[in-house]
Amino acid sequence: MKNLPVIVLKQGKEHSLKRFHPWVFSGAVKSADSHINEGDIVEIFSEKGEYLATAHFQSGSIIAKIFSFYRVTADYNFWKDKIYHAFLLRLDIGLVENQHTNCYRLVHGEADGLPGLIIDWYNGTAVVQSRSLGIHNLKDDIVNALIEIYKNKLKAVYYKGGDLIGKATGLSVDDGYLFGRKTESIVFENDCSFFIDWESGQKTGFFIDQRDNRKILSAYANNKSVLNTFCYSGGFSIYALKSGASSVHSVDSSATAIELTEKNTGLNGFNESNHKAYIADVKTFLNTAESEYDIIILDPPAFAKNIKNRHHAVIGYKNLNLQAMKKIKKGGLLFTFSCSQAIERSLFISTVTAAALETGRNMVILHHLSQPPDHPVSIYHPEGEYLKGLVLKFD
Repeated sequence: MKNLPVIVLKQGKEHSLKRFHPWVFSGAVKSADSHINEGDIVEIFSEKGEYLATAHFQSGSIIAKIFSFYRVTADYNFWKDKIYHAFLLRLDIGLVENQHTNCYRLVHGEADGLPGLIIDWYNGTAVVQSRSLGIHNLKDDIVNALIEIYKNKLKAVYYKGGDLIGKATGLSVDDGYLFGRKTESIVFENDCSFFIDWESGQKTGFFIDQRDNRKILSAYANNKSVLNTFCYSGGFSIYALKSGASSVHSVDSSATAIELTEKNTGLNGFNESNHKAYIADVKTFLNTAESEYDIIILDPPAFAKNIKNRHHAVIGYKNLNLQAMKKIKKGGLLFTFSCSQAIERSLFISTVTAAALETGRNMVILHHLSQPPDHPVSIYHPEGEYLKGLVLKFD
């Protein structure tokens, strides 16, 4: 392999890499070769000349994302083996060829040794998101690897990284099919059916990361009144209805989301007799709702995209939870979440506690919730645990 461009770290800044943390921050860099371009593969050395890692170079505060702590030849076979290793993990946890669930996350960035790459599997269609130019440049290798791994089970590969790459680099990158064409977009998850809009929907089309938490809701929803806020495509709503909820209200500010929710409730055989959907701002809905609920789900979008926004996010989470807590019946439950990576679990719990104190109500934690095992967290990269949740029971 030809000599790669080199980044040299300042003295003492190599320690995090020796603990296998996969990010290099720009402030840690002592020097870098002048000819490094966005997306290039680089080698990282300590000030003493010790090889530390191989990474993709990018602009911004995180200047390199590491995909190997050993010297490697980053050719097609290397990337294929990485993706195949991720596939074997999903096989081990029982998601491949599962009779009850045919959608899952195949590659989850840093935890799978592929920072910047997300691949979600939707019953034969692989949706690929790249969050760096380095990964974007590998899209042909990614497609070929998926063809080798899934063989005739792979019907299509849809690339959905254009906006992210455009914002990071200024390049014009189109989304579209890299292999095959659009196929049936219905999947099932724990025997619930969903239409998936991977072309124009949020994320890759569905919030796969709430799969296990939706199943926990199923254990509590029978004969209960349920409010699902920030419902998007109605995931929690469908599980509640299927578990025998007496009534379910779904709320989202997006008309498109509500349309998808209603489409999914119909797909699963439910109608307006026990489900109502509202296009509304969640805070306004909570303030004006006349009835109380047995169960409320709060699954808002990320309030903090980075550390700078953390203070405002904490205020937002506190106020939102306080509003919901006032609308929960005696003996009821609150499923509350944060998907903000910048809000660590302890801070989220403290924020929810602050809201609880203002209500004066007694409540206990029944469950600490997180992302499912197809969204693994590297023990060396705790930032990968982005989804935090609690189930609170009210006296």
